[in-house]
Amino acid sequence: MTVERNDRVTVVVMTHNRREEVLRTLEHMTTLADAAPVIVVDNGSTDGTARAVAERFPQVRLLPSTTNLGAVARNLAVEHLDTDYVAFCDDDIRWQPGALSRAAELLDHHPDVGAVTAHCLVEPDLAEDPLTPELRDSPVPGPAWLPGPAVIGGLAGTTMFRTAPFRRVGGFSSRLWFGGEEELLAVDLATAGWWMCYAEDVIVHHGPSGDRQSHARRRLGLRNTLWTTWLRRPIRSALRRSATVLSQAPRDRATAAALAEAAGGLPWVLRERRVVPARVEHALRLLETPQSQSRARRYVG
Repeated sequence: MTVERNDRVTVVVMTHNRREEVLRTLEHMTTLADAAPVIVVDNGSTDGTARAVAERFPQVRLLPSTTNLGAVARNLAVEHLDTDYVAFCDDDIRWQPGALSRAAELLDHHPDVGAVTAHCLVEPDLAEDPLTPELRDSPVPGPAWLPGPAVIGGLAGTTMFRTAPFRRVGGFSSRLWFGGEEELLAVDLATAGWWMCYAEDVIVHHGPSGDRQSHARRRLGLRNTLWTTWLRRPIRSALRRSATVLSQAPRDRATAAALAEAAGGLPWVLRERRVVPARVEHALRLLETPQSQSRARRYVG
């Protein structure tokens, strides 16, 4: 197969102790017909990931970190790229042939769109990711010219961003670290006047790793949902949304730990709190019902 360098986009992959998964992903991403330059941030792996990547894929730029930076690893990579667009790609996610080019084309033709989120199919059966209905049927009002449903959120590893606005809003929050970190970034992009949309014809595959600490991920996801709500929503909306989220979460140690961590962060939340404008708050209120019904937001496992 002939591989032509896609110079409009840089692919950013972050990984931590998933050597075989990231090698499989890099084999796929570097041999696409529309392959783009790749930056890998190794989040302090101890399983030889960095060495294996360097040996097997010398054409990939490797940024090793001595610690696990979480989602902020993506920010580090963005500091080192010079393309207009950045496509995030976790170590168990693979953009399918033509997807990078199609997402870049949508951004080329729609200069007010800051991000395009792909249609994610989960291996091995290629069933739709549980978040898909929330994106496809998004109630967020958008202009007629938008090339897909307007969204505020989505999976980071299935999204291509316009690099400049990503940098201007600060990228992913170091406080949130990992787990539902996309929502705060999406809200800040919307506040800055950028549209995000879902594109059904941009396809990625997700082969979930067997190395997934479900309780820890649930704790972080729940904590970060509460923090995002408190950081950006008006008080009444923040209280209502928090009550709904907590009422749907299991009453167990993971939920208790999430609530304790969220409460412990109140001092910095109050210092950094910036309430969104009315148009963004209106969209977030419209999202509350589908979010409360979404299989992707059950905080179980």
